[in-house]
Amino acid sequence: MPKLNKKLIVPILLVFAIAVGFGAGLFIGKSSKSSLEEISSLNNPELNRPGNVDFSLFWDVWKEVESKYVDRSSVDTQKMVYGAISGMLIALGDPYTTFMPPDENKKFSETMKGEFGGIGAEVSSRNGIITIVAPLEGTPAKQAGLQPLDQIIKIDDKSTENLNVDEAVNLIRGPKGTEVKLMIMRDGWQEPKEFKITRDTIRVPSMKWEMKDGDIAYIQLYQFTENITVEFEKAANEIAKSNAKGIVLDMRGNPGGYLESANEIAGWFLPKGQLVVTEDSGNGKKVEYRTPGGEQKLENYPLVVLIDSGSASASEILAGALRDDKNVKLVGMKSFGKGSVQQLNDLPGGSSLKVTVAKWLTPSGKSIMHDGLEPDEKVEVTQDDIDKGNDPQLQKALELLK
Repeated sequence: MPKLNKKLIVPILLVFAIAVGFGAGLFIGKSSKSSLEEISSLNNPELNRPGNVDFSLFWDVWKEVESKYVDRSSVDTQKMVYGAISGMLIALGDPYTTFMPPDENKKFSETMKGEFGGIGAEVSSRNGIITIVAPLEGTPAKQAGLQPLDQIIKIDDKSTENLNVDEAVNLIRGPKGTEVKLMIMRDGWQEPKEFKITRDTIRVPSMKWEMKDGDIAYIQLYQFTENITVEFEKAANEIAKSNAKGIVLDMRGNPGGYLESANEIAGWFLPKGQLVVTEDSGNGKKVEYRTPGGEQKLENYPLVVLIDSGSASASEILAGALRDDKNVKLVGMKSFGKGSVQQLNDLPGGSSLKVTVAKWLTPSGKSIMHDGLEPDEKVEVTQDDIDKGNDPQLQKALELLK
């Protein structure tokens, strides 16, 4: 999942200015009168108009729809504005830059707070295909057998071919107890298979920990939610008081979340001021994120990190920092490769804009976008392992610590 920083870096009305203000003062074809002047349903056509963009075609189309569309009385002009904004962003070709109308924005906020209605699978766009990043622990998606990198071909009877991520999520979500059908294609299959999944109230767990082999602390980080740092601090203090001689940090299937949470957790393993990640805006401007001051109670424990194709975004940042700064070994499979920075901007009326503003670089300067992180010890999990309840990746991590 993307970095979510609610600090505004652009004027809050920027999106509305693009959608509703480009045509002011421009002229159309053979007429000396702008189509914008003939549109009666817009309240603020002059807002922040840019003078160097010819947006007359947009207003021509709007005028034609307003004057000739057969069901003019049922036209929702606000939805038309939302659709225009969404179409503009789709044209960028970046699946992570998206506009969320109020209803979608509300669902997104619920997700980041750790509770929502759905199946419990993080999805993204990979090579233009709606793809499972990770099914979350203890959810209907996990129980149904969905796996990272599963491609979603259809949602119920609707093809995902022309859907963006937010549209797909909106179709998958739904009230508890209702059913959604997903047509899934998986690497190695000859043809797609249908999964019928009953939605539930999804309460996203942040983490859990336990002792393995008597003296190895095993920490699972499921997602970097708002409250994970409080839970992690409690666990770290308990581990520091235990007889643990090493730590396995399991971020398999962790789709990411808040950068700030990942940065704070890095501070338990690394010295104060250590570089965690660099935000590269591509214009010569770079912002470094370093570990905050703290107790670093876990700094001296031998550590192994587990990753797989469901490890994305903030989990890749943390894993990359621990390897680059502390020479920690990564065990498992290559991570997802979600290495771009999204900034969340709240807009009037309850909508919001997620816009890609930069790429992540690990402390060594490596971009994780698309390429992901290659494990130091590659260990596959076969279907036979899954059926028998074996976990060869965890076993390898425990062997390295012993």
